[in-house]
Amino acid sequence: MDVGHEKADIGELMISLCYLPTAGRLTLTIVKARNLKAMDITGQADPYVKVSLMCQGKRIKKKKTSVQKNTLQPIFNEALVFDVPHENAEDVYLKIKVVDYDRIGSDEFMGSVTLGPRYNGIGRDHWYEMLESPRKPVAQWYPLQETSPFPMPMTANGKCCLRHQSTEDSNSDVNSLH
Repeated sequence: MDVGHEKADIGELMISLCYLPTAGRLTLTIVKARNLKAMDITGQADPYVKVSLMCQGKRIKKKKTSVQKNTLQPIFNEALVFDVPHENAEDVYLKIKVVDYDRIGSDEFMGSVTLGPRYNGIGRDHWYEMLESPRKPVAQWYPLQETSPFPMPMTANGKCCLRHQSTEDSNSDVNSLH
């Protein structure tokens, strides 16, 4: 099934988003992946997913799924919950990386997905569909990318005051994206 991407097909990840505006709770469910690339000499991989909640290029919170052993079609069905106050729902974004667990040496990057209001394409559409359908899970397949795209520039009133930061004036530090 050709989805029309120019880059090599390195697999897809199904993600479900659900937002509870009154509680300020974003639930990201890593559902499953398909057609991942083989990373081990056995022709398999031991994938897991790392998720970072980002704001202005800074990581606010990180979470990860469990490792799925010996599979290129893992089923995770793991819900990761983040506190995102309603007033910050358009200031944050998610960086999601699929990683191969290695017992010896360091874990290997397999592909990534970035989604949120400042990204073009399905990641932005999915984010706004979530915001327009409060309390309803919205699922979407994402083609994995070999690199993470940069967010669109922040607007003049771009601010982020999640719980890890003080409520005083946040410095707009768009240049430190990594």
